[in-house]
Amino acid sequence: QLARTQDYMSSGSGYVAIQSTRPQTLAYGLNDSPIGLLSWIIEKFWAWADHDGHPEDAVSRDELLTNVSIYWFTQTAGSSARMYYESITSGAVSPPNITTVPVGVGWYPDEILMARKRWIEATNNLVYWYEADRGGHFAAMEEPATFVDDVRAFFHLVR
Repeated sequence: QLARTQDYMSSGSGYVAIQSTRPQTLAYGLNDSPIGLLSWIIEKFWAWADHDGHPEDAVSRDELLTNVSIYWFTQTAGSSARMYYESITSGAVSPPNITTVPVGVGWYPDEILMARKRWIEATNNLVYWYEADRGGHFAAMEEPATFVDDVRAFFHLVR
């Protein structure tokens, strides 16, 4: 997992730099070109989903095209990128305060950045931890039944 994180930090996080500093410039390009938008989003599925070389092994081609189409027809690539700019410039991305709010974590093996349980426990009231066998950054799309069971199990504990 450490190698995956190191690879992401050295060659896979450029989108964060673009979206957090120039989201509007990116928005113009993505909203102007359906092929540009398709390549931007599909590359993320290729890099971040749990598959053996083909993103459609994790998420069907119809689901991938539906995802891209929603951004295209609503022209929301810019507003989705703007979240990075707003989070970083507002200081919202900072070390967490210790909290007593119940926290549940679903740990999927091909997630981009992997938190360790002890890190979460240090600053949170961790009441639920689940380690899935499969799944990546798009776990809700890749492993929907597992993801739903995971969410239900957490909320069963805190309701």
